[in-house]
Amino acid sequence: MEFLSQMWSLLGLLTILQNVLPTQLLSLLHSLWQSLQDSLTPYSYFDVPEFLGSAAVEPNALYRHVHLYLHRSLLLSSSSSPPPPRLTLSLPRSAAASSAAAPAPPSVSLSPNHSVADVFNGHRAVWTHHADTLQDSLEERRSFSLRLPKRHAAALLPAYLAHLAAAADHLERSSRARRLHTNAASPRGAGAAAWASVPFCHPATFDTLALDPALKARLLADLTAFADGREFYRRTGRPWKRGYLLHGPPGSGKSSLIAAMANHLRYDVFDLELTRVTTNADLRALLIQTTNRSLIVIEDIDCSLHLTGDRSERLHKRRKLHAAAYDDDGDSDSDSDSDDDNNGADSHRGNKVTLSGLLNFTDGLWSCCGEERIIVFTTNHVEGIDPALLRPGRMDVHVRLDACGAHAMRELVQRYVGVGGDHEMLDAAEDSIRGGAEMTPAEVGEVLLRNRDEPETAVTELAAELKARRNAADDLQWEDSAAELSDGSPTKKGRKGLGWEGKVRILGRLRSLTKSDSGRR
Repeated sequence: MEFLSQMWSLLGLLTILQNVLPTQLLSLLHSLWQSLQDSLTPYSYFDVPEFLGSAAVEPNALYRHVHLYLHRSLLLSSSSSPPPPRLTLSLPRSAAASSAAAPAPPSVSLSPNHSVADVFNGHRAVWTHHADTLQDSLEERRSFSLRLPKRHAAALLPAYLAHLAAAADHLERSSRARRLHTNAASPRGAGAAAWASVPFCHPATFDTLALDPALKARLLADLTAFADGREFYRRTGRPWKRGYLLHGPPGSGKSSLIAAMANHLRYDVFDLELTRVTTNADLRALLIQTTNRSLIVIEDIDCSLHLTGDRSERLHKRRKLHAAAYDDDGDSDSDSDSDDDNNGADSHRGNKVTLSGLLNFTDGLWSCCGEERIIVFTTNHVEGIDPALLRPGRMDVHVRLDACGAHAMRELVQRYVGVGGDHEMLDAAEDSIRGGAEMTPAEVGEVLLRNRDEPETAVTELAAELKARRNAADDLQWEDSAAELSDGSPTKKGRKGLGWEGKVRILGRLRSLTKSDSGRR
């Protein structure tokens, strides 16, 4: 009781002094007391406010990093010891209204005025969350404070903050909601072109793609190196972007590969429909509106616009003019490849998208207005694309997607109907593929899909379809070989007849085809 009475007496004295002493003197005494505490404590403290400056209007990026780091790395894992005593759970209305089959998890954060410990490089760091209500206001000022051992704080802090920022960046990328954007039509006078978006929920991943293992490994390595290449691109002075050209027959999996790339990188997708873009200015406006960490996709680039046109004829005319100028003046005008690329498609200047505009979109100065972006072109006929669009720096990676190989076929069968191993029909189907039968992944998937409840029927029908296609390919080869035997008779491929040496070679091939055909029967 005597101790309590002394405490109450001290508190009363402090209250009287606070009312009597001048404000400046009280502030000085408080500063001296804080300095005394700081000199005696074995820890260093660092404050991370939510907003910067006295006006508190500019968000502090470090506060967001700390919030993400504590939310995912500490609060939801078993690494924090002891566990935080109090957590705050929240569920936004938009998340509560999501599908009941896959409800969104609640958001977890550290409650105000509570602490959580972390360990980095063998040292203990303690984070405390502060939330102070302003006087005569309902507004809160939130902040985090970090406590580190004073002896190691100077060396520990930069490395720890770099680790925290990297972890928060990864967590933000993996957890953020992603969108699929498309450009709306922009009629004249209706304002600048703009994007509309929906949630991106495509299920394709590299695990579900039926790709050649070597190609899959190469793509994954390239994408990972690109996503982790911030310092490389900064050091080499290159824009942080990459171009992919996906080409192959319809149904070969180009769109599924794009979705798998977006899911692997956790990027947004901007699906650019060139036929809706009226001018090069609109094309630049759309590019500026795209976000970092995104795939910009132009599908069927050879069909989107008539970009190649009569470019070769125009270049030929330009060279003739240059030659005439050389003859008249005795000197030649130099014309670089980049001029041909960027200006050759602009003979019909006007309100439309030109090859020059598309080249600037992929590789010009305007393409550098963001970072960590991948531009993807797809086409069924790569020979129909102007070569200026395909050179390195614009389309860096060319990926040919063909008909199903043996490995891809077996992978699809295993995934769709669960049949694998040494199955007789699978062996027959593989033999047909090696013999020249071709089916795209989409065609194989359709056969398996319509028989997904009857695995044996699915595999048998697939093997029969592949055998029929192999026989058709052999019959076509017979026709070509027979046509080659007659002198002067053009084949289906336009070749003229062969001499006696060519006939001997063709007869040998016909004999081998006859043996293989009789063996199958």
